[in-house]
Amino acid sequence: MVTCPDALIFTSLTAGLAHTLLGPDHYLPFIVLSKARGWSYRKTFWITLACGLGHILGAVMLGYLTFQLGFSLEKLNLIESARGHLAGWVVLVFGLIYLIWGLRLAFRKNVNITSPEQAGLVPWILFIIFILGPCEFLIPIMMYSALQQNIPGVFLTTGLFGAVTISTMLAVVTVSYYGLNVFAFRRWGRFSHALAGLVIMLCGIGIQFLGL
Repeated sequence: MVTCPDALIFTSLTAGLAHTLLGPDHYLPFIVLSKARGWSYRKTFWITLACGLGHILGAVMLGYLTFQLGFSLEKLNLIESARGHLAGWVVLVFGLIYLIWGLRLAFRKNVNITSPEQAGLVPWILFIIFILGPCEFLIPIMMYSALQQNIPGVFLTTGLFGAVTISTMLAVVTVSYYGLNVFAFRRWGRFSHALAGLVIMLCGIGIQFLGL
């Protein structure tokens, strides 16, 4: 029978929701890239889901290794800080490169703004970014149950946190995909890729310098 304090369950649920909504990098890249590249909702959904799973599994693997190797909380915080800086720079550089590419594309003649020939690489880049991205809230929650030798509690709290995180990502992306003409992409036309790159670059700046 799974036993877990109600407070820890509540913390898992609220932390999953809060860290996703307060981290625009969890949804804005999918929204702007789906609009700029003309992705279908089905493709956008699966890419978002895969990146969300990668984000959670990356944190779970780090937590597992931390527990097995007996790292201190201080060392764990250093590792998470390093991951955060790395993820921030990767998002920022990716956004900058995409912005420059989008501007070059915008000034070419006879441009197809969806650029389907480029579609294969971008989802993989997003997936790598989300694996690298830190998940500061989840690891302490996992570690608390692990230190109490409560393995069922580890699975329960991790599952709840992951489910809320991924569900929130999908919900925000879905609402934006169907309910909003995000950043007026249709009116921007050939500059839609450049705008997508700018938004992603700003997400990277927010992660790196504002602690988002």
